Amino acid sequence: MPAAPRRTRRRRFAFLATAAGLATAAALTTALPADAHEGTGRHGRYQDVQLLSFNDLHGNLEPPSGSSGRVTELQPDGTTKTVEAGGAEYLATHLRQARRGHPYSVTAAGGDMVGASPLLSGLFHDEPTVEALNELDLDVTSVGNHEFDEGAKELARLQNGGCHPVDGCYTGRRFRGADFPYLAANVQDEKTGKPILKPYWVWKKKGVRIGFIGVTLEGTPGIVSADGVKGLSFKDEAETINRYARELQRQGVQSIVALIHEGGYPASGAYNYDCDSPGPGAGISGPIADIARNVTPAVDALVTGHTHQAYVCTVPDPAGRPRTVTSAASFGRLYTDTTLTYDRFTGDIVRTAVKSANHAVTRDVQRAPDLTDLIARWNTLAAPIGDRPIGYVSADITNTGTESPMGDLIADAQLAHGRALDPRTSLALMNPGGVRAGLTYAAKGGEGDGVVTYAEGFTVQPFANTVNLQDFTGAQLIQVLKEQVSGANAAAPKILQPSAGLTYTLDLTRSGADRVVTGSIRLNGAPIDPAATYRVAVNSFLAGGGDGFPTLAQGTGDLVGADDLTALEKYLTANSSASDPIAPPKADRITVVQ
Repeated sequence: MPAAPRRTRRRRFAFLATAAGLATAAALTTALPADAHEGTGRHGRYQDVQLLSFNDLHGNLEPPSGSSGRVTELQPDGTTKTVEAGGAEYLATHLRQARRGHPYSVTAAGGDMVGASPLLSGLFHDEPTVEALNELDLDVTSVGNHEFDEGAKELARLQNGGCHPVDGCYTGRRFRGADFPYLAANVQDEKTGKPILKPYWVWKKKGVRIGFIGVTLEGTPGIVSADGVKGLSFKDEAETINRYARELQRQGVQSIVALIHEGGYPASGAYNYDCDSPGPGAGISGPIADIARNVTPAVDALVTGHTHQAYVCTVPDPAGRPRTVTSAASFGRLYTDTTLTYDRFTGDIVRTAVKSANHAVTRDVQRAPDLTDLIARWNTLAAPIGDRPIGYVSADITNTGTESPMGDLIADAQLAHGRALDPRTSLALMNPGGVRAGLTYAAKGGEGDGVVTYAEGFTVQPFANTVNLQDFTGAQLIQVLKEQVSGANAAAPKILQPSAGLTYTLDLTRSGADRVVTGSIRLNGAPIDPAATYRVAVNSFLAGGGDGFPTLAQGTGDLVGADDLTALEKYLTANSSASDPIAPPKADRITVVQ
């Protein structure tokens, strides 16, 4: 399939901060007023507008591997099948095919387009992903928490262009930046109180106007390194959307879509599950459900993200009217196709006619040549670094489960690194959100089965956190484990991945902190002594109290080691070879009672 002609829509968006498939349709009802398509002069009264959307790409330009590159599809007979999905070359083809026959089409995203990216993009500060999004004809996106991984100034550079202040220009020419606006309505400069980026953007075509308001989750500071959000404040999502919805209405824009980098959890893992079907577990739970119920009825649809889940649901607005809420999983594996019927008389969306469905980005279509060329260009630059072997595995090491084999392997690597720095190091703990992928046995390129390349290691741990050693009392260590399921993590537990020797029982039939059974906690078979001192290795993000672990910010005797990827590389190199590859950890350190 030839590359679609590029839209001539190059824009500049000022950075305001001083910080410089099988369709699951959510149709509310399909009935339009009786005069739905009667003529009104040059145009009919009602105009269907196609809204294509996706979220949480995280720089996955190449097809993601393992479970990260699959989706579950519900079949007509009630069974499910696994579908290989994702890859920017295929996403481009699917989006271009979807746009055919839709002269009124806009493409939006729900944040985390960059950050925690594989080496192909992350090595170059995500310039390749922004270039790819330009080729995909993305019109607008909200920011996500990962857009702040490198701070507000770097986000401004991705928006407006320019060479990296330290690494310079990678291709011999100035990076041009994004053709599309990043929206950050609820992210303010602490000094000025103003949004650091545009809060909203209006799409216009032949008299049709649709406003887009973009926000990220209010809790971003708790899941991003402190340096990344320094000098910024994050406001309530619903209150911010309501404020700017009023502003858009004052400007005469009645059709509004909110792009929200916060999400929920559906009752099914199938991307085309009927979220609105009756019965136990229908609908979505989690933060987005509460946000949706508090966002003004002036907003006609919500495009969401962050939880990497797939859903097309309806949630009542404050007036009790159903409203579409969508999410397209992550890593470019899905896109959502929503029909918004615009009423030219009122300037508003006919809410009862909204239809939406998620579609798999299958790999049985022709790859888009322009994206293939883009990936090849950046791969040429990345190959000397990324193709280097760093270890060998005997089977897939996955990052799924309450305790994952990949999480345990990283914790073991950090324990080994800690002991090399200080033999007194007792244990290591790894945050699950920092384990971005697993390691696959099958060769991804020409390296051979079982070979782990630096690029694959980078995909697993792309954040460049350091491994930090701190002293904690046994009582503090017990408190850390209880913070996994209490405080900020009570509603959505974050189970730290433990190094070998640390064992305990997690009883999910209990509530709050009691879910961690204190008497079961052992280190190398011995109970934790509340009065004793333990040397603990964690990454720098956790050492700052990130992910809702304030006790981890209270350690003493700090010692900063190498970055976490270096620790993993050294561990794999020291403990595996072609003839003796490392086996997946059994992930049996936490006994889960359900």
